[in-house]
Amino acid sequence: MEVLYEDASVIAVNKPAGLVVHAGAGVHAGTLVNRLVHAFQNLSQVGGETRPGIVHRLDKDTSGVLLVARTDAAHRALAAQFAGRTVEKVYLALVHGKVRADSGRITKPIARDPVRRTRMTARLESGREALTEYRVRKRFEKFTYLEVRIGTGRTHQIRVHLASIGHPVAGDRVYGAPSAQRLFLHAWRIGFLSPATGEKVAVEAPLPPVLQAWLARL
Repeated sequence: MEVLYEDASVIAVNKPAGLVVHAGAGVHAGTLVNRLVHAFQNLSQVGGETRPGIVHRLDKDTSGVLLVARTDAAHRALAAQFAGRTVEKVYLALVHGKVRADSGRITKPIARDPVRRTRMTARLESGREALTEYRVRKRFEKFTYLEVRIGTGRTHQIRVHLASIGHPVAGDRVYGAPSAQRLFLHAWRIGFLSPATGEKVAVEAPLPPVLQAWLARL
């Protein structure tokens, strides 16, 4: 487990793709939480016994930077930043097709898919408010490489929103993309105020070699 940053209040780790953050839905071992508890012992307990230190989550198949609270006070302070939408969250995504505009904004509400309950959808008028902004980093013949910022943290938000405009994330079979070696979605950068120092901290997780190689092949 790669530690990208740590201070008295928070640890930022680089979560690998394929790793579940915490136990649930039939998963009880081999989680990121298991590794965190082994490495750091004392973490915040605000989230409950099965989620020590966990303030926010990344999908199992998404890699990248994840914040972990060391103390209950730090957990509450970070949770307040997420709730107040002051945390900067930037992802890198490769999507199918040619995204026309150099930048864009998606504000469709996101809800649980009433037919396929493991999916989310942006096709209903009801749902939770969601904000996704993107800009094009590079264009390829059949793909577009995006930098994506989210103002909210809904389940599958980036995947659902990009699929809703006809550009599913590469490797995302759940939302209409062909099968691939992995999902090309990476939590690249997170910016927040450290509860320990009050200072602004920005942490970046480098793009995994497998994704770098994917871009190189394109």
